Amino acid sequence: MEIQSNKPLGVFQLVMINVIAVDSIRTLTFSAVYGSSLIFFYLLMALCFFIPTALVSAELGTGWPTRGGIYIWVREAFGKKASLVIIWLNWIYNVIWYPTIMALITGTLTYLFNPDLAGNALYMCTSVLILYWAATLVNCFGMKTSSLLSVIGALVGTIFPMLFITLLGIIWIAKGNPMQITFSWRDLLPHNTDTGNLAFLTNVLFGLLGLEMAATHAAEMRNPKRDYPRSLWSAVIIILCTIVFASLAIAIVVPNQQLSLATGVMQAFKAFLDAYQISWLLPVVALCIVLGAFSQVGAWIIGPTKGLLVAAQDGSFPKFLTKTNACDVPVRILILQALIVSVLSLAFLLFPTINNAYWILSVVTAQLSLFVYIALFAAAIRLHYRKPHVERSFRIPGKKGGIWTVCTLGALTSVLVILIGFIPPTQIPFHNVLLYECILLISMAICCAIPLAFLKTKRSSLQK
Repeated sequence: MEIQSNKPLGVFQLVMINVIAVDSIRTLTFSAVYGSSLIFFYLLMALCFFIPTALVSAELGTGWPTRGGIYIWVREAFGKKASLVIIWLNWIYNVIWYPTIMALITGTLTYLFNPDLAGNALYMCTSVLILYWAATLVNCFGMKTSSLLSVIGALVGTIFPMLFITLLGIIWIAKGNPMQITFSWRDLLPHNTDTGNLAFLTNVLFGLLGLEMAATHAAEMRNPKRDYPRSLWSAVIIILCTIVFASLAIAIVVPNQQLSLATGVMQAFKAFLDAYQISWLLPVVALCIVLGAFSQVGAWIIGPTKGLLVAAQDGSFPKFLTKTNACDVPVRILILQALIVSVLSLAFLLFPTINNAYWILSVVTAQLSLFVYIALFAAAIRLHYRKPHVERSFRIPGKKGGIWTVCTLGALTSVLVILIGFIPPTQIPFHNVLLYECILLISMAICCAIPLAFLKTKRSSLQK
């Protein structure tokens, strides 16, 4: 295969895009809730979901290394109708997720001048809107700008804070300081306090999503057949290590009942830095986290829109959405999703607390995303039989038995975690459980109904 040196992406760049797309500071507070047993949960989720996702993404990404990613995979497996529904869900769950990551940025920024503002709903909503529209503007300048931002953000804004907080936690333990959790073989296994917060597994699993997103950039790699699998496995190791150790560091120093979902990372950094009498570093850390989160939004804003663009060019969505600018960016899709994010951000004003709004948006995002992953695993099995002749530089080991085991494990895990999400977590009180469940069901029903309604009106143009 001829290597095209004019392509902008190599192994290092794609590893960084994968890391910044998956490895999120936002995830740490959800997993820190479990204390030392988070090790068990991450090992379980890695075995049952993360590694299967990586295997499937590597096979499909090298078999169809073109722009469109999961849209192309599902279309090749099940046809255009199914791919329309999936690419819509893949796009809309990211849109619902954006207010939560922007809330992390906003809450972190308050530590530069007034941490109390992190609980102010009006401040949170306004800041989320300003920052998201700024991130949208950055992405209008194209892939080179976006990938550069991803590399810088991954190194400075995600990996560095995670390694730094891990180091602070190790020093804390070495000095014999009091800890909020204990480490023993018994504590590594789930116990009664964990079962009351099983719903957090939806976001633990959500924290491991995103490896397939880099497949949308495969066509912009210099040698996708060779470099795409390499970048995936490197990213898997980095992601698991940084998330587990950084989450443990937070659990060590922040009491569980005082942990804020939006600003828990900064609570931990403040506790560490105050204890070590180096509080002057707090603004530096805050700026790094803001950069990392902002670049993560940048990576995700442009990724799913490319899939939706391919769907529009393929006739599955209105041609109106195919408009791109001089940098080949789907500007109309970017503007549409920014408008939807603006509406969703009002949740911070409508719910009783920031934690309530943050959780509702997070759990709906996670549940919708898992529907997409169920389709991903199903597509891998279908393509194994339907298009075995397509060359893949990587194939899941074990032939038929291997692909069935990997995909069944990933799909069943996804279904189980979706169901668990309907159990409200004890740490975030929802006094009306029925209302909580209805909000989730109605939100998912609306999101799933939109592409189905579009299918009904466009039946003639969506034939296989």
